[in-house]
Amino acid sequence: MANVENRKSRWYFGGLGSAGAACFTHPLDLLKTQQEGKVNIVKSTLNIIKQQGILALYNGLSASILRQLTYSLTRFGIYEVTKQAVSKDGQYVPFYQRVGIAALAGACGGFVGTPADMTNVRMQNDIKLPPEQRRNYKHALDGLWKVARYEGVSGLFRGAGTATVRAVFITVGQLGFYDQIKMLLMQTSFFDDSLKTHLASSFLAGTIATAITQPLDVVKTRAMNAKPGEFTGVWHIVRYTGRLGPLGFFKGFVPAFVRLGPHTVLTFVFLEQLRLNFGILQQK
Repeated sequence: MANVENRKSRWYFGGLGSAGAACFTHPLDLLKTQQEGKVNIVKSTLNIIKQQGILALYNGLSASILRQLTYSLTRFGIYEVTKQAVSKDGQYVPFYQRVGIAALAGACGGFVGTPADMTNVRMQNDIKLPPEQRRNYKHALDGLWKVARYEGVSGLFRGAGTATVRAVFITVGQLGFYDQIKMLLMQTSFFDDSLKTHLASSFLAGTIATAITQPLDVVKTRAMNAKPGEFTGVWHIVRYTGRLGPLGFFKGFVPAFVRLGPHTVLTFVFLEQLRLNFGILQQK
């Protein structure tokens, strides 16, 4: 039997893992979006279920999956391929190099995933708007088509700058720190390449990623959800948010952690299981 610690991940495993995780965490993502209002997360959940049924918690699921199959597939793919390319004879890549690789991968993934990300945010936001103001996209592809038709192709990339910057930080927090934490844990006698290590590493990486990306996430959500002409640019949104006080940049932090934490854990658990069972066997 092959040594499971001697398998490399295939470039697309991260995208598949992220898409699988989204199927479980999408309701948490949707509820995080609702925090733009004054209703707390528990009351918001109950209101949605009472008014529209439990399936309403999965509004925009198609856009969420499409986002992972563009955004996460790109960033995980670039990160994994580049990391393996610079690794000599399977040696561990230094942390500073992995941070640089993660930043590059995140930038590419953030830009590529912007159209699906914007559609995802809009479909989730529909649930809290009055019926006459809803966009009523049938699914992700319908949303992309309507944005391109009525707002132009450039409209698909509204908020791309903020999304790209945010993706850089979240990819560094998730991928770069996950590898580093996993390596440190496995250097002790208490951890090996097992589910226990994957859970601990991914939980800590998710915590770090949430902390460094929440301010950008607040700005990104406002940019993507803004009506045409509401803001003149990113700095206009930053100034607007700043007037709410320093905590304005961390609005919805707890729901963001509740969503990003489990998604990060599930993503890496799925990724590692794919690697251990279907990864590329390294020859020694």
